[in-house]
Parts: sequence; C-alpha cells; structure tokens
Amino acid sequence: MGTAISALAAYCLGSISFAIVVSRLLRLPDPRSYGSRNPGATNVLRTGRKAAAVLTLLGDAGKGWLAVWLAARLGGDAPVAGLAVFAGHLYPVFHRFQGGKGVATAGGVLFGFNPWLGVATVATWITVAAVSRYSSLAALSAALAAPIYAWFLGPKEVLLVVTAIGALLIWRHRENIARLAAGTESRLGQKKANPADPNAASR
Repeated sequence: MGTAISALAAYCLGSISFAIVVSRLLRLPDPRSYGSRNPGATNVLRTGRKAAAVLTLLGDAGKGWLAVWLAARLGGDAPVAGLAVFAGHLYPVFHRFQGGKGVATAGGVLFGFNPWLGVATVATWITVAAVSRYSSLAALSAALAAPIYAWFLGPKEVLLVVTAIGALLIWRHRENIARLAAGTESRLGQKKANPADPNAASR
C-alpha cells in the first residue's frame, strides 16, 4: 500500500508542468504553441526570458528530487516514485496527458537517488551541450550515459529504473533524432519561432 500511495502521489506531482505554470504566471505564450511545442525549459528559453526558463528548469528538476526524497523518508519505494514522477511529467493527468520530454525531471530524480549520479549525468549534458549547442543531443548523450553511471555509483536497486528513464527519454526525442540526422535541429539560444508559423514545430 505504501508503494502504491507513493507512486500515485509522485505521478500527480510529476503532472504539474512548470513550463505551463511559469508561463501563465509571467504572462508568456503557452510553450505548447511555439517552437518545439514542448513544455520544457529549453522551449521556454525561446521566448528570450531566461528567468522563466530557469524557473521552469528548477521546478521540473525539483519535483523529481522531491518525489524520491519524500518516498525515501516516508517509507515508500523511492525507485518506483522516481519512475512515477517522471511518467507524470511525460503524461500529465492535469494537461490531457501531453507533457514534456522529461530531461530536467529525470535529472532531479537522479539527484534524489544519488547526488553523484546526478552530478555525473548533468556534467555529461553540459559538456555535450557546450560543444554541440544542441540540447537534444546533450539529452540523448546523458540518457545513454546515466545507466552506466548508475551501475558504478548505485545504489544498484535504481539501475533498472534509470535504464527505463533513459529509454523513455530517447523515445521522447525520436523526432529530434530525425532532425539531427537531417541537419534541421535548432540549437540552444535560438529565438522562438512565430506561433503563427506553420513550420514552427519543426524547428
């Protein structure tokens, strides 16, 4: 029963999209209406409002960490809670099951499991992003590296969950993979696309 309750609570927490919440509070366009149409920090950054993007990043990462921390402290199953909060971000009940790609939330979950696991994975993201200027390529690299880090850094009981999160991240980036291969993927820092532009979602 404790596992089921912590999983449900974590899923509901994950269903809170901070990209949408922050955008509404700051009177910005709905992040699902421009750019990649993904409710995440990278897309919010396309508005040119760095503070909004940072708040989105912190909120999405924070809910991932909080779900794991609460489950561990209150007798729930922390690995299950980590997967549930991540699933909530991807398929949020509060937003018609249309969520983000989960990069920041996954990072928060990893920090909840083991701070060094989070540091290693985030360092991979930062390194690839700095070199390539592609947020999606950095996310894909981190998703592939995280299970390897989990194997060495543990705890071992989270390895399966980290692998599942990595696989889901790659799946959610399948359109980005196609654009990377075609050379049409947008880079970090690119200004937002016009919401009226029919080609906005492909940039």
